[in-house]
Amino acid sequence: MTATKFVLVLAILATAFVVRQEAKCPKTCSLALGSYYVSSSSLGTPLNLTYIASLFQMTPEEILPFNPEIKNKYYIKVGDRVNVNFSCDCIDNSFLGHTFQYIIQKGDTYERVAKTYYANLTSENFLTKINSYSRNSIPSPATINVTVNCSCGDPSISKQYGLFVTYPLQADENSHSVASAFNLSAAVVDKYNRGTSFSSAGDIVYVPTYDQNGSYHPLSSKRRKPGRALIGIVLGVLAMLLSIGFFCYYMANKRRKADNLCLMSRKSKLSLGKVMAKPGYTIDKSVKFSYEELSKATHGFSMANMIGKGGFGSVYYAELRGEKAAIKKMGTKASKEFLAELKVLTNVHHLNLVKLIGYCIQRGLFLIYEYIDNGNLSQHLRSSVQPPLSWANRVQIALDSARGLEYIHEHTLPVYIHRDIKSDNILIDRNYHAKVADFGLTKIKEAESIFLSKNIVGTFGYIPPEYSRGEISPKSDVYAFGVVLFELISAKPAIITNPSCNLSSEAMGLVQLFDDALGKTDLKESLKELIDPRLGDECHDSMLKMIQLAKACTHKEPHSRPSMRFVVVALMTLSSASESWDIGNLFNNNPGIGNLISSQ
Repeated sequence: MTATKFVLVLAILATAFVVRQEAKCPKTCSLALGSYYVSSSSLGTPLNLTYIASLFQMTPEEILPFNPEIKNKYYIKVGDRVNVNFSCDCIDNSFLGHTFQYIIQKGDTYERVAKTYYANLTSENFLTKINSYSRNSIPSPATINVTVNCSCGDPSISKQYGLFVTYPLQADENSHSVASAFNLSAAVVDKYNRGTSFSSAGDIVYVPTYDQNGSYHPLSSKRRKPGRALIGIVLGVLAMLLSIGFFCYYMANKRRKADNLCLMSRKSKLSLGKVMAKPGYTIDKSVKFSYEELSKATHGFSMANMIGKGGFGSVYYAELRGEKAAIKKMGTKASKEFLAELKVLTNVHHLNLVKLIGYCIQRGLFLIYEYIDNGNLSQHLRSSVQPPLSWANRVQIALDSARGLEYIHEHTLPVYIHRDIKSDNILIDRNYHAKVADFGLTKIKEAESIFLSKNIVGTFGYIPPEYSRGEISPKSDVYAFGVVLFELISAKPAIITNPSCNLSSEAMGLVQLFDDALGKTDLKESLKELIDPRLGDECHDSMLKMIQLAKACTHKEPHSRPSMRFVVVALMTLSSASESWDIGNLFNNNPGIGNLISSQ
């Protein structure tokens, strides 16, 4: 068979496959809502919008536009319904839904997660189906997938409605009461829920609803079933793509070079090829994995294996070559971040930096890390279902993280600046030791200690003041680490929307909040309001010392901040529980840092 005939046959087969696959999953949409019913069973948790938003990896500000009736976001009463917004995606090419992550704690069951924490937006049976753990053997802590079904409408019923709410029925509700609540006719509600009896509490129904502007969101004009014209277009496009793919594959085999790069965009290909061809940029061949090996280990990157989702891709659990691993699957547009992590972690190895096991550049970009099975610091500090971290654990996590940063600042050539230090990027193992992760924004330090850049990156709340001048240095990481220390002390996020329970208060940074408290006459009393109440008062003196260190790290002037080497020494002394620990004496032995606390 000639190459041309081979490509044509493949195109025809692929077209038929695509059409059949598309029929399994209705059209997706960028917006759907879930109706979260606050019941008396939730009384053991904080009844506020922050808690509800955290379950869906969102902020209250993202949810509020869809809940104009909520006047007090800091208190949600029993009986209220909160609309949670999310994208309605095609899951496993078979049904519409959106997947969130939840950390299982001791005593949790799928039933409790479904009914209590997620207010029946999912079910025990569904959680069992989409997760690898059986309902009788769920470890803790462990991250599970929580998938909420959704709808994007049906043009055969009406094109007027394109936004739907996933609505769990309460006892005694029926199609007439639901329709009345949404100002619809019962006939409309019935048509969109054929086969639903409306007789059981907890059953899911889909109801057309208003968008954030108070009007119905119509179906997109682009939403239509595939017909002959569409099949023809798909056939033509696939034939072209397959021809290009075949040509790339042929040329790659002929030249014996990186066949996988042909599957990327031209820009990504040139970027990867240019960087990886540089002198000195070597990667151990033993850490290269094939796409087939990764796919097999993750069961085709199934939802059951997904353990996280970030800005640059999704993370999947796998067992590769006898070792537990976390695979980050990245799009080709993230080639810059992929190369940054690959370059750093293949040259830098430390106990307190996440270990890179390998990589793959077939059919996308993949980084394979050691599996850290106890989540990240942010989850431990702010999850309402996580047991509180002891003070000893918090000091150890701070010390471990500081050692990892000190290593890339002081002991590597070249020296690296992480640029995205935050509690989300500090991973915790089962022994409560920490590792710094996510080096996608890492920058090599220039000859000068401070250099200018127009490309300012990072996370709001951790960004130092000098970024407004375009200045970047290792002291930028020190500032962000100081914010993390404040988080360890308070368990509060880097940005607080309600620092004093005053509904008129605007968002305030954690650094400013501690600065204000340190400026008050009754120091201990003002700080007491900020310290995580779950810690009690027995560690109060030790906390004051860490607060001093955090304040030093977050000094507004970079040159006045301590180095990470100094921070490590201070935390080592603090972890020894010595009563003679005196940060002032430590500062006096470090020129340029003396009197830091009083002068700031």
